[in-house]
Amino acid sequence: MRLRIHVLFVGLLVTVAAHAHAAPRFKAVAFDYFVIFNPNSVVPVVEKEYPGKGLEFTKAWRAKQFDYGFLRSITGHQEDFFKVTEDALVYTAQAMHLALPPDKRERLLNAYLTLTPWPDTVASLKKLKAAGVRIITIANFSPRMLTANAERAGITDLFDELLSTEVNHSYKPEPRAYALGMEHLGLKKDEIVFAAFGGWDAYGAKSFGHPTYWVNRFKLPMETLGIEPDATSNDMAGLVRFVLGEDGAP
Repeated sequence: MRLRIHVLFVGLLVTVAAHAHAAPRFKAVAFDYFVIFNPNSVVPVVEKEYPGKGLEFTKAWRAKQFDYGFLRSITGHQEDFFKVTEDALVYTAQAMHLALPPDKRERLLNAYLTLTPWPDTVASLKKLKAAGVRIITIANFSPRMLTANAERAGITDLFDELLSTEVNHSYKPEPRAYALGMEHLGLKKDEIVFAAFGGWDAYGAKSFGHPTYWVNRFKLPMETLGIEPDATSNDMAGLVRFVLGEDGAP
């Protein structure tokens, strides 16, 4: 009886150890930057410049950023995304009939260089990295925007590469934007999970062929485009479980 208990105990330890050291389900994760940084962290800066209009202005500004990205993508007129952000800022101020002198414009633009990470960002990235998962970005943000925010947050060393779609003059959701991960990592598309912040981005990545996880921070409805991400949650914890194979899925 004692021998049987001992054998069972040893077997349990072996099983636990094997599970603890199991290889991740995927080899890499490519992040949209807003999965990592809170886009609404610009609201206090906007509120200071335009009291009572912080959130409204921020939402309109962000929407116009992506409108301009889509339009430039369709027409083949790519531009540094910091310039796109500035153009969207100018439009938003004009649309809301608000003054935008040069000093105010600079302060507002700099808010996109000083974004705040989501509370679960650092721990999640560290867990992925400790498991041997390679971590990159595939973001429309310009290299300057990617680097400035990562350095300020002290998380540059958690990335294998801060990759901007600017390197091949594309914008998501163009297929060649998503192809950058394969080219820079030397991996197949089914080995790289794309972590999307926007539903449109999840649609683009899944259409391209990446395993796709939607980190739906703002709890928005699913896009009705006929294609859905492989899984979704409102935080990074679900993404980490999905990538490491801890979610029970095959």
